[in-house]
Amino acid sequence: MLNIRPVTVDEASVLWELRLEALGTSPEAFGSSYEDALETPLEAVRAKVEATENQFILGAYADGEMVGMAGFLRQTARKTRHKGFIWGVYVKSDYRKHGVGKGLLEAVIEQARRMEGLELIQLTVVTANRGARQLYESLGFQSYGLERNALIVDGIRYDEELMVYELLSEKGSQP
Repeated sequence: MLNIRPVTVDEASVLWELRLEALGTSPEAFGSSYEDALETPLEAVRAKVEATENQFILGAYADGEMVGMAGFLRQTARKTRHKGFIWGVYVKSDYRKHGVGKGLLEAVIEQARRMEGLELIQLTVVTANRGARQLYESLGFQSYGLERNALIVDGIRYDEELMVYELLSEKGSQP
């Protein structure tokens, strides 16, 4: 049975192990590198895990094991606080194609939807990751741009598609 819930500060080391797995097995899918993440002190991880009014990380748990994660960070500047960003989406390979990623993203959208004044949820996805792109599109994310050569991993260049989910359109347009 799958359980999706906020990751707690006490689970910071478990979350970071999953993050390191993600960066190590899929380096082309993330802007962060495995090498840089190895140098991250546990206290910095704990600060990232601690949910605030502007950030949270959800974990997907199967039989008590964290098998997936997705983070959310809202912009805090006055002119950009209507936007938030999904980052670090990862599901262990054995649990892919079983609805874990979809469940995580639906839960992130639902929690973000409750944030006062939030209108847009953005994310980026490497164009070569067709499965992730199809998942995001199936949930209502729309492409709004392409960043060519966004990442270079082992000498290979990867483009990233910029995608957005518009909460404002759900609530009706406002002037």
